[in-house]
Amino acid sequence: MMTQTKSRPLYDPAIVRRAALDSVWKLDPRHQIRNPVMFVVEVGSVFTSFLFVQALIGQGEAPAAFILAISAWLWFTVLFANFAEAMAEGRGKAQAEALRKARRDISAKKLVRAKHDAPRNIVSASELRKGDVVLVEAGDFIPGDGEAIEGVASVDESAVTGESAPVIRESGGDRSAVTGGTRVLSDWLVVRITANPGETFLDRMISMVEGAKRQKTPNEIALDILLAALTIIFLLVCAALLPFSIYSVNSAGQGTPITVTALVALLVCLIPTTIGGLLSAIGIAGMDRMIQANVIAMSGRAVEAAGDVDVLLLDKTGTITLGNRQATAFMSAEGVDPNELADAAQLASLADETPEGRSIVVLAKEKYGLRERKIHELGATFIPFSAQTRMSGVNFDGRQIRKGAADAIEQYVQQQHGHLPPSVRQSVETIAKQGGTPLVVADCERVLGTIQLKDIVKGGIKERFAELRRMGIKTVMITGDNPLTATAIAAEAGVDDFLAQATPETKLKLIRDYQAGGRLVAMTGDGTNDAPALAQADVAVAMNTGTQAAKEAGNLVDLDSNPTKLLEIVEIGKQLLMTRGALTTFSIANDVSKYFAIIPAAFATTYPQLGRLNIMQLTTPASAILSAVIFNALIIIALIPLALRGVKYRPIGASALLQRNLLVYGLGGLIVPFIGIKAIDLILAALNLV
Repeated sequence: MMTQTKSRPLYDPAIVRRAALDSVWKLDPRHQIRNPVMFVVEVGSVFTSFLFVQALIGQGEAPAAFILAISAWLWFTVLFANFAEAMAEGRGKAQAEALRKARRDISAKKLVRAKHDAPRNIVSASELRKGDVVLVEAGDFIPGDGEAIEGVASVDESAVTGESAPVIRESGGDRSAVTGGTRVLSDWLVVRITANPGETFLDRMISMVEGAKRQKTPNEIALDILLAALTIIFLLVCAALLPFSIYSVNSAGQGTPITVTALVALLVCLIPTTIGGLLSAIGIAGMDRMIQANVIAMSGRAVEAAGDVDVLLLDKTGTITLGNRQATAFMSAEGVDPNELADAAQLASLADETPEGRSIVVLAKEKYGLRERKIHELGATFIPFSAQTRMSGVNFDGRQIRKGAADAIEQYVQQQHGHLPPSVRQSVETIAKQGGTPLVVADCERVLGTIQLKDIVKGGIKERFAELRRMGIKTVMITGDNPLTATAIAAEAGVDDFLAQATPETKLKLIRDYQAGGRLVAMTGDGTNDAPALAQADVAVAMNTGTQAAKEAGNLVDLDSNPTKLLEIVEIGKQLLMTRGALTTFSIANDVSKYFAIIPAAFATTYPQLGRLNIMQLTTPASAILSAVIFNALIIIALIPLALRGVKYRPIGASALLQRNLLVYGLGGLIVPFIGIKAIDLILAALNLV
């Protein structure tokens, strides 16, 4: 089972064939009525088809060939709009189909009670219900979404995340959530099922991947209402033009009234068909881009909201820093050889399997050439770290080497009738002021010096924050560190603000304060203690490796469990809004230009004076009308790649973005129709089709 999504070619032959067929099925009026703009075009297509039949039997208002051409291109306009939507849906449906084929019929060991050694029954995973308890042992597939309530195990989650490295899942922590379809590699887990069949993570993923089931977002609904209102206005205008044209001809005693075919063509060119035909595809493609980033959106609204975010709350550990403190320097006490300090620090850390302990061993090796000693050959007794002593160490060859917090080591050496030298006390204060963590090393009563542990800020993160600042987004670092340490890391990372000594209550209050000021807030989290803040945030990204409470509180789930993904999510959301805004701008500007082609041509027989507005010097009124209708259809096809791929994201401010869109898509929308319609007119004239 492979749920990792990969980018497909834009025009995958299988998707194109399916989209072409779906575009015909979507001609069903029950489907078209959902899009008022294209429904009006379809009604116009049907109406002109009847006019063509009428012309064939000798009662036509215009030549049958002209009416047929108009009718055919109106049908093409509807089909092209359907094709754009079907292409966007097809990419998601292809992914969903792959997921369905990959589903396994998993057997589950259902326990009578929530204990590892309880009696068990073998049942199908489809029979499990929320609250059931199952045992999953090495080699078993986890039968459904759940939470580990007993045990610890290594789990292969490549089926969900695409990452080959196994992860640890254990009860009683923030790494207790498990996903159905993943496989236990070692040990065992007792899992309480948290979702009924049809409601699992994979089921929700399939549902969200299939664009057909996507709900429209508030902004999309608002734009739909605007497009529908414009369509109604132009419909009323065009309906009034026919009697007005007849009255003008009768009053003047010359000319001929406008034809119904020309009026239908005029209406289709007046209403915003370009954005009307592409709007659905833009939204579906935005969801598809989120899927490709390995993020599951619980609603389209979350994707859209990500584009409007102006405050980002980011956890320090794992997001801004690498997640584990690293030893960066040895600072020896006065009169102590630095090599002696490094040697003692390495000896005290040989049995320390924490990332900090390993980094001390590596630093001593790299900086002082001290090779790692074999633990079993030393005959040493290692003292593990404990919360009570706040230090660890080793007893070796008559020596008692200890490393730990400064106050703990000071108390230890005082018991050995020693003292903490002023130089060591000074180095401890210096490290703390720089945002690091000092570990003091002592050998019995003799203090050797200090190890500097430091949170390593991720490479390139400062530049990313600078980009966000240019976009008008404020970044706030959330950390449990003391204010002194938080200040140093915030300065190094380049965030705009920070919240130190953060608790669930202070996180929640901070989000509410920003929201009260009219700001949209995004945050990421994985623990149960993050759930209140995630539920309050406008965009809440829960880690897939996190607790069930965090995932239920979030509206986006990151399958990769990468906290920095929040930055990418914001970019995808902004790209969705940029694409919709850019194509709306192009569509409106595009319609304005088409007026210069079709209005003079449509009323040429009623008002010959309008011929002066034929600034494009189109061949004939019939050619002008047909050229405008053909261009109106072809521009939808031409813009499908842009709708599916999205407008290229650029980290610039809102005002600069508006200016750029007006220049590129506004001015471009005005110029392109003049070129396109004139080119089509020349082709029609050259082929003697008008």
